[in-house]
Amino acid sequence: MANREQPSLRQILYFRHIAELGSFRRAAEKLGITQPTMTAQIATLERMLGFKLFERSRHGVKLTPAARELLPNALRLEEEMQGFMDVAAGLTGMGSATYRMGVTPTLGPYLLPHVLPDLHRRYDSLRLYVREGTPAELASQLRQAQHDLILTTQPVSSSEFEVKPLFRESLKLVLPVDHRLANKKRINRADLFGEQVLTIDEQHLYHRQISELCENLGATLRRDYEGTSLDTLRQMVVMGMGITFLPSLYIASEIRDNDSLRVTDVYGVSMYRHHALAWRTQTPARVLFRQLAERIVESVVERLGEHVQSEG
Repeated sequence: MANREQPSLRQILYFRHIAELGSFRRAAEKLGITQPTMTAQIATLERMLGFKLFERSRHGVKLTPAARELLPNALRLEEEMQGFMDVAAGLTGMGSATYRMGVTPTLGPYLLPHVLPDLHRRYDSLRLYVREGTPAELASQLRQAQHDLILTTQPVSSSEFEVKPLFRESLKLVLPVDHRLANKKRINRADLFGEQVLTIDEQHLYHRQISELCENLGATLRRDYEGTSLDTLRQMVVMGMGITFLPSLYIASEIRDNDSLRVTDVYGVSMYRHHALAWRTQTPARVLFRQLAERIVESVVERLGEHVQSEG
């Protein structure tokens, strides 16, 4: 057993890319090698392992049950190798690192433009490949090593994750200018009793937050009309289909004085979203990710302090 031939990291990389793309051809193109070379390397890997990794058909390839068991290990090996190279790059002062970061669509577009320039100036070799997803999707993809870190809305917790709270963001009441409450100087919680409140679809954590808020205020959540994004939600309010609550960062980024909307607080009601950065506890880049969390908080406090509050 001690003399048994061992798979190479390159073969494991080929395996991971075919599994991700579902095609030998696409994986070969992505890695810049010929398909026959990749096919030969996978055949060698299968021989060493003693079982098939892929089921082939006209529609592509699928993982065998044995390959599904191996894939998480392949992802971890690739991550460890990336960590090795990142440390080496730091020691030599050369090279660069690319990390896959997942963000929620109700936060990323309105936060990242304010923090990424600062991160780039401080870590000029750092590259972040950003993908959007709901909080549930992001947590699952982080666990499966499809992301290296995620910027998401709390709660997010797992014994597999290290979670760094970043800041809290207030929610504002948004009304069409012709609404009965639009000219009221101070809106109280009792004013919202029975009001029709719009929200985005239930796959988003934001839906649950607004639902709980409506229950607390005695308002009615409209389930017959749900927006697919914060933008569509805003447009539905403009059209008089109801009122809503929107995050402060979105409001600061997207709503102007001439948007036929009134943005205000509800007197006596504190409404917040809590955001955090999370990564796998065993990632080799955990020290860097802790530094990134600190830098994000610094940028947020400096640039967006009127809209958010640090959790630090």
